[in-house]
Amino acid sequence: MNEYDSDKMRDVLQASHCMEMTTIPEEADVLLLNTCSIREKAQEKVFSAIGRWRKIKNKRPEVIIGVGGCVASQEGAAIQKRAPYVDIVFGPQTLHRLPELLNQARETKQRIVDISFPEIEKFDALPEPRAEGPKAFVSIMEGCSKYCTFCVVPYTRGEEISRPLNDIIAEISILAEQGVREVNLLGQNVNAYQGDMGDGELAEFSVLLHYVAAVDGIDRIRFTTSHPAEYSDDIIEAFAEIPELVNHLHLPVQSGNNNILAKMKRGYTRSEYLDIMNKMKTIRPGISLSSDFIIGFPGETEKEFEDTLALIEEVGFDFSYSFIYSARPGTPAAEIEDNVSEEIKKQRLNKLKTRLNEMTMAISNSMVDTVQTVLVEGVSKKNPLQMTGRTENNRVVNFTAHPRLAGQFVDVMITEALPNSLRARIIESSVDKILQ
Repeated sequence: MNEYDSDKMRDVLQASHCMEMTTIPEEADVLLLNTCSIREKAQEKVFSAIGRWRKIKNKRPEVIIGVGGCVASQEGAAIQKRAPYVDIVFGPQTLHRLPELLNQARETKQRIVDISFPEIEKFDALPEPRAEGPKAFVSIMEGCSKYCTFCVVPYTRGEEISRPLNDIIAEISILAEQGVREVNLLGQNVNAYQGDMGDGELAEFSVLLHYVAAVDGIDRIRFTTSHPAEYSDDIIEAFAEIPELVNHLHLPVQSGNNNILAKMKRGYTRSEYLDIMNKMKTIRPGISLSSDFIIGFPGETEKEFEDTLALIEEVGFDFSYSFIYSARPGTPAAEIEDNVSEEIKKQRLNKLKTRLNEMTMAISNSMVDTVQTVLVEGVSKKNPLQMTGRTENNRVVNFTAHPRLAGQFVDVMITEALPNSLRARIIESSVDKILQ
């Protein structure tokens, strides 16, 4: 979501002020920092980052410095109180107002704050999307109404607001015409999607998936992130009915213990989560499953942690993300006494990550000598003589091939599994027609 928002910041300023990106801060007329408040010490990292821009501002007072994103939404004017050289503070829902905020800051020479939560205005004001390669993010909704006790998102991005279905399909159609073959549908909780269909009816997420699959040129669909409490049977059925849905599901569980899940206010039990996983395995044999885990939630016992380890073994997760719990200011969990020492948290995280990495590597090794369909994204960053792409289960694959294959689907034979990628050789018969 942050990557998507950063791209849109660039797009709106390019459309309004003909601005171009630069990788050299000293050359910039506008310096923008997009922020995330999910992780610990986010605020301190923000002030450290913008502190490096202060020298630029001192030399060139006309330079505009802006802080956006979730930390901006959370801190508001407090950012400018601590760092008075920041001209603009704006939230995730007001990034489309950047052109007018920029003009206002330049004309009035005053500090501007806009961290409001306009409902759907953001998407109506964004310029026409442009593709940068064969993959694209498409935001289908904003905000979250789950209010998990550890999470700051509802307070920084607002409650759930879904985009109209026709607007989403129009955006995806434009991207497909520009060569996009894979879309990743974004939302804090895509399962809660309820989009206006233009006839007074609301489309649920499974309905949207069918519409996206019908867009000519779109051959792969991913989505992130889902919430188990609303992962309904119609979404599971979509995996049986829509071949464009990749053979991978990321479904954050956070903990494998019912007591911790209740304290987190997740809205489901361990057995309900396992039921979803088993249904997905039945409907899509061999599906890649990944998740998120929070370790050391306040009061977590050794037994409760062991329940999470046991869940991992039972599901057989592929790559997953795991973090030590860190209290976010203003969330209910921040008020719970935390009696788990940092040392124990780190030990548990280490144990969890070690096992998850072993499982990831085992799945990668099992892919050696198999044929995989890869969407070729472009030239490999590590080896300019090779091309790179991704499998359905989101593995990076590097292989020798003609650059003209960028944006195409090809079949490759996996030859080697590495810690963070796969190596392969292209199957020539799969590219003969493309290169003719």
